[in-house]
Amino acid sequence: MNTNLAKFIDHTQLKPETKKDKISEIVQEAREYGFASVCVNPYWVPYCYEHLKDTDVKVCTVIGFPLGATSTQSKVFETKQALNDGAAEVDMVINVGELKAANDQAVQRDIKEVVEAADGHALTKVIIETSLLTDDEKVRACKLAKAAGADYVKTSTGFSGGGATVEDVKLMRQTVGDDMGVKASGGIRDTESVKEMIDAGATRIGASAGVEIVNGEKGTDSY
Repeated sequence: MNTNLAKFIDHTQLKPETKKDKISEIVQEAREYGFASVCVNPYWVPYCYEHLKDTDVKVCTVIGFPLGATSTQSKVFETKQALNDGAAEVDMVINVGELKAANDQAVQRDIKEVVEAADGHALTKVIIETSLLTDDEKVRACKLAKAAGADYVKTSTGFSGGGATVEDVKLMRQTVGDDMGVKASGGIRDTESVKEMIDAGATRIGASAGVEIVNGEKGTDSY
């Protein structure tokens, strides 16, 4: 078992059909393997917090997920509720349409208001959804997230037809520099892929195959 890799992994379960027994399973796995966090939909945050509050495993949740096209006010409310429920990290989806329309001010404001709602009590990770963007758009999205004060940029939701690539992680790291986190997520299922992402500049990995990854096996579930 590679316990060093476990500290990079957000052990993830975001499928809409997820039941309580699956959430209980990933919580127990997170306790056993020492993952950085469990990443779940907001509904499951209170349960995860209650069962992980005596550990170093954080509870991570998603905001405006998976499309990013909810109002900023909705994202702010989701963020505040998640913190009240015990979340220590929030992964928000940008407004992809506004980015592609070059309405950068709206995109940055959307991110900044979530960052301010987290108010230093939770890490903020900004999902830019790389599979829908050109390289120029990826660079702009990363710069906007950094300007808005976010802690991380993140590649993907895993729900838009594509996940993390080494090339995207390298581009994102090059854009944000060394003082911001980069999270690679979507389609990462084995140890080799994780190491490639880390070598490319990722400081966090989102994966539902965390157990297989740390045990040197290959997972079949992307989220």
